[in-house]
Amino acid sequence: MTASPDAPAVARQVALGAKLPHTGAVDPVSIPARARALEEAGFDSLWVSDHVAMPLEIGSHYPFAQDGKATWKGDVPYVEALVAMTAAAAATERVRIGSAVLVLPMRNPVLLAKQVASMDVLSGGRIELGVGAGWLREEFEALDASFEDRGKRTEEWIALLRDCWSGYPSAHDGLYPLADGLVQLPTPAHAVPILVGGHTKAAFRRAGSLGDGWLAQQAVPELDVEHLAGEIEAVREQARKVERDPASLRFVLRLVESLGRETDVAARLGDLAAAGVHEVIVDLPLDGDPRASHDALRGA
Repeated sequence: MTASPDAPAVARQVALGAKLPHTGAVDPVSIPARARALEEAGFDSLWVSDHVAMPLEIGSHYPFAQDGKATWKGDVPYVEALVAMTAAAAATERVRIGSAVLVLPMRNPVLLAKQVASMDVLSGGRIELGVGAGWLREEFEALDASFEDRGKRTEEWIALLRDCWSGYPSAHDGLYPLADGLVQLPTPAHAVPILVGGHTKAAFRRAGSLGDGWLAQQAVPELDVEHLAGEIEAVREQARKVERDPASLRFVLRLVESLGRETDVAARLGDLAAAGVHEVIVDLPLDGDPRASHDALRGA
């Protein structure tokens, strides 16, 4: 593999993130305790996924399957992403807490800015926001949000979030008009990173030109590091086009189908670091010892 000119010259340890159990057959009451256990096990970050309302039979094209078909029905319970993040933040002290990913354009950007700023203050500056344009048309319709222009809304919403996080957003005339003279406090405890998800050219452009990094997804059994390295370089190239420093971007990889495959993941961390990945997010067994999983991922 040819190293990118923006890749670090020395070996770097990939950070380990864990998917926080908040979906499916998970007792919502267990979320704080699970978050504490994952922090105590040594994980660097905890991440949630996002769905608000789904049709029982999903008809929309699912971009992460070759046949475009979702592999589940819509009756999977989801504790709402921001609520789960808040519960995890309140129960922990060190780990970063993020979304992988939050469907940005189906939300009210001003309300979301307030929610994220509040979480960041309460957590002492530990929030990261992974965002995506979304794919589930039925969910947008249920929330009375426009689906056709979701890409444009994603870009505008990113700017609105950052402007609101200043505490004194300026007047805005766009898809979401904002009057002058508004105040939104408190401001976040730190500059909340926005990682853009997606594997389209538009997602690469947004990640490189607007985001603080890119949040990718691959399945462990089909992990293709060479392809991933090419996508990372595509994001970096978009940053160069707008005269941003590609070295300032973070690259996070969500590894699906990783449950019980800690050894397989551990064997590829060096290759992923060389490709430019800074952090991976893995699934963990509900009834297992998270410390054992962490140690296995580190090859201990």
